[in-house]
Amino acid sequence: MITFAVLAVVMVVGALGVVLLRQPVHAALSLVGTLLTLAVVFVTLQAHFLAAIQVIVYGGAIMVLFLFVIMLLNLKEEATKTRAAYRWVAYGVGVIAAAAIAVGALLDPRQAPDALAVSEALRGGSPELIAEVLFGEFMLAFQLVGVLLLTGMVGAVALVQRHNEPPRPGTPLADASRRDARGTR
Repeated sequence: MITFAVLAVVMVVGALGVVLLRQPVHAALSLVGTLLTLAVVFVTLQAHFLAAIQVIVYGGAIMVLFLFVIMLLNLKEEATKTRAAYRWVAYGVGVIAAAAIAVGALLDPRQAPDALAVSEALRGGSPELIAEVLFGEFMLAFQLVGVLLLTGMVGAVALVQRHNEPPRPGTPLADASRRDARGTR
């Protein structure tokens, strides 16, 4: 229990770093720390397959993709500043969501899974069992997470794009649109 509490504190600090750090690369590195700490939690639950997938897929491939996009966008200081009103709205939504989860866990503690139950359900984290649980008992949750991820991607694209502005000269998007206008590929 103490190990989980320490790992949970490290993960929360890493997650706060993702949200609060102003430099995108620093936020991405904070996310790497959070993802690796989650892999350690999986190891403590005897789910070694999930820990390996967490490190390989999320800690490796996805973070390389994030860093590639950050470098490709070439964010300037003015592009990283957000409007204060939007930031406070996002903080408010986060606090409300965290409070709703905490109230739900306090009102009906039986709904909150404990570490032993999760470890027993995974039985070592074999891929067959994970697929059976994910696509059986938790199929609706799995689908909702997919919709949530899609919403996040659409939101990220909407935030990055500027309305009715042509691409900046010298960026890959501007070069591609110029080649398409000439009819060459």
